[in-house]
Parts: sequence; structure tokens; C-alpha cells
Amino acid sequence: MHHSVPAVLLFLLLAGEGIALAQSPPATAGLSIRRIELVSDDAQPAAEVAVSPGLSTVLIFDSEVSREGLTLEGRERFAVVDAGLTTLRLVPSEKISAGERLKLTVRFLDGSAPASATFVLVAHPARSEALIEVYRRKRSVETYQEEVRQARIEAMQCREENERLRAERGAPDGLTGLISTEVLSGRGVDFRDVTKGVTQGPAGAASKHNVYAYRAARRVVVEVTLKYVGDAQPWTAVGATLRSKTNEELKVLQVWQSGPVAPGSDTQRVVVEAEAASESPLGSFTLKLWDADGRRTVTLGNVTFP
Repeated sequence: MHHSVPAVLLFLLLAGEGIALAQSPPATAGLSIRRIELVSDDAQPAAEVAVSPGLSTVLIFDSEVSREGLTLEGRERFAVVDAGLTTLRLVPSEKISAGERLKLTVRFLDGSAPASATFVLVAHPARSEALIEVYRRKRSVETYQEEVRQARIEAMQCREENERLRAERGAPDGLTGLISTEVLSGRGVDFRDVTKGVTQGPAGAASKHNVYAYRAARRVVVEVTLKYVGDAQPWTAVGATLRSKTNEELKVLQVWQSGPVAPGSDTQRVVVEAEAASESPLGSFTLKLWDADGRRTVTLGNVTFP
């Protein structure tokens, strides 16, 4: 059932006033590649690599590695550990806990220094580093040129994001602001109650009560009413991701919460606003929310938009 959005949601889209307000880091367009250069110094600190349940992290080496010499702490927490001659693909399972730090060591076959490389895999509830190139030898000019090209693209994206934020902050409040920033763009806001169809992952920091989905010309919003489930510690969402079944991740613009989910508070609302990747995002999405330390999360599946 589609109908007009309540005035309160229109207010939230621009005003964003509340007890808790956070913004997730913008997703970088395209595939971001990180490059790590090893030195033949035993004192070199282990590089930290972000991993996340269900998401692939691939390490590519410029030298052949020993499959037998691979050691991974907490191997049972990974659904996939696929080692090739010069590649290593890791996919953590849901058994891994946010904030957990696991040691990974790979050994090289040629006997040259350094003979091995050590990494610390740091679990995040929703974000991972997809592709990492590891160099033992001197890098080619081409790899440096590609790194500069990527840095320029990221800098351009940052400038565009800053310009968008300045334009929105300079806009008036209320409906006038929504019109001036073309969030509505002549079509209004569509609304859908998706509570019955939304599923919740186990062991969440709070329990879902109601879930509403909204869509405007350039934005989508998920409004979740959460209930306290007996956790002694208050819980406030500081970050979120909206990911489709095809692994498309919408760019989250802000996360707003009416107050901490805690004893004595019946329910609290969390509003997640994201840029629509298309005029009408297709299929279902998974919404994942996490708190400041990333250890307590709320995961909602089968979120659809009007």
C-alpha cells in the first residue's frame, strides 16, 4: 500500500535533530585497491586488514606463497579460505565477532627476504577491504601511476561530496528545503509498511517493532522502531549499510536515532537515509546497524522500497 509520507518524516529528512546523529562513511565508487609494500625488516608492524562476515577479501602477492605455510588464527570463523599460488581469498562467517582481531601469516616459496608476511584481520560488522596487493619487490611505475589515478578519483569524489553537503546545509528547512535540493523533484515521497516481510538476524542488540520504507526521487529511507531486549548496556546506532542481494551497497548519508535503546525506554526510532542508486531500487536489501564499538549489531533482511 502506497500513500503520502507523514510530515514528521519530511522534517527528519532535512532537520535531522535528535539525541544521536551519525554519518556512515561514503562508499567509494568502483573497486578500491589497497597496496602494501613489505620490507626485509623483522620489526615491520603487521598491517591491519578489515574483514566482514559474508564479504570477500582478496590478497594478491607478487611472489608465490606456500599453501602449507599459511597460518590463520580462528580458521573455524571463516567460511572460505582459498589459497592459490599468488592469491588468498578470505570470507569470514557469521561466527566472527565484530572487533575481533585474528593473526594471518603467509610464507613465500622463493626463500628471499622477507620470508613471510603477517597481517591482523580486524572484523567489522559490515565493511571489508575487497582487494589488497602485497609487494615484496620494487613496484613498477605503472602501479604508482594507477595509485595516483585512484587518489585523484577519490579526491574528486570528496570535492563533489563537500559541494553537495554545502548546498544542503545552505538550503532552507522543511518542504522548501526538500524542493530546493531536488530531493522531491516533483514526485513527492512514497511510503510502504514493510514490517511483516522484514526478517531479523539472531542475537540482535534490539528487537524490531515496526519497519517503514520511503522513496523520493533521489533518496530512500528506512525507519525502524526498536524495542529493548534486556541488554544491560544502552545501545545507539552510529553506522549502517544497505546492501542488496547482488551485493550493491547504497550510499548511506546519515543515521538518526531518537534516543538510546535502554531499560526504561519503551521504543526508539532509527532513521537511515541513503542515496538511491536508481530511480527505483529493485529487490530486497539487508540493513545492518552497529554501535560505537561495532560489537553489538541489528540486522534486518528483506527490506524493500516502494
